[in-house]
Amino acid sequence: MASSKEKYVRRSISVRLIRHGESKNNQVYRDAQRLFKGGTPDFDLKSWTEYTDEHRVSDPSLSDVGQEQASRLSHYLEPHLANQAGEVRFVISPMRRTIETMLPTLTAMNRNSNENSHVKTVINGFYFESEGCHTREKVEPGMNAEQIAECLSPAGVQDASYVGFQNGPENGWYAYGKGPETRHESEQRAARFYVWLMEYLDEQLMEAERSEVEDIFDAGVTLPGEENDKCHNRFEPRARRRRTAILCGHGDFMSLVLKRIISGFGHAIEREGESHRSAFVPHLHGPSGECCITGGSLKDGWSYLMPSDKILLDSEVAFAFSDDVQPHIAEQAEALRSLYLTK
Repeated sequence: MASSKEKYVRRSISVRLIRHGESKNNQVYRDAQRLFKGGTPDFDLKSWTEYTDEHRVSDPSLSDVGQEQASRLSHYLEPHLANQAGEVRFVISPMRRTIETMLPTLTAMNRNSNENSHVKTVINGFYFESEGCHTREKVEPGMNAEQIAECLSPAGVQDASYVGFQNGPENGWYAYGKGPETRHESEQRAARFYVWLMEYLDEQLMEAERSEVEDIFDAGVTLPGEENDKCHNRFEPRARRRRTAILCGHGDFMSLVLKRIISGFGHAIEREGESHRSAFVPHLHGPSGECCITGGSLKDGWSYLMPSDKILLDSEVAFAFSDDVQPHIAEQAEALRSLYLTK
């Protein structure tokens, strides 16, 4: 229940980040590790490098293991979203392996829904893996919107939107590349994606401020009839279904984005009566029941990191956005836009 002292209604959207299933490149590196005794004193680096260079491709499909992972993901996500989500927004990297990871889920949701207008798909050209698209240092353009639409079509996705294609969606998502992306360029792109995501979610929250939107609400408030909802049961129907964003991306680039989310989003009180975006307080429950806290600022998104426990059990993080737009936050957001977004 909400405290009687609560001043704001903190509407929120559930955000889930998913890494793609195992790709054929992942399988190449795994096989190379086995064949050339990686991690042992007998590691053959020269043969390992030759093998991976020969078998790696710029934009791989899923391996057999990855396809099984994608199938199992759909067996979890489809009933979970059907019973507990309102509108669902899929934000997917333009790379083949992320699209293939989400295909079984998209297929199941479109097949089992009488109307799929509550399912929206966005292909974001900022969201690809670090280093871009290249084969042996040679730049590859990646798929364009038409080619991606062909991949999505079997899942019943006909109206995907395409954003962040720097040379336009008619060209490949990495058509602008001059070579493998540098680390500095990856960091800049992570900031641009972060700002885009902030605005994408804020637009939906502001819509809920202007008009009645049933699936965007204060998830911290229990209404009559919801007392028996089991918060950690992901399949039982909920009295209210919550707007959900599913982001399917990549391990390394997602870590760069997460640093910015953790340093930039989240509701906390630094000074009485003033909320801000520069701290983060998740509920991370360790094996002994302790609650771990992380926090930081835009300069240090990982200060107060996790304790030394090797196992962290169920974790659930609540974000609040629209009520945080205080003047000093608006100034910070505008600075980020001017740095990382084209006018």
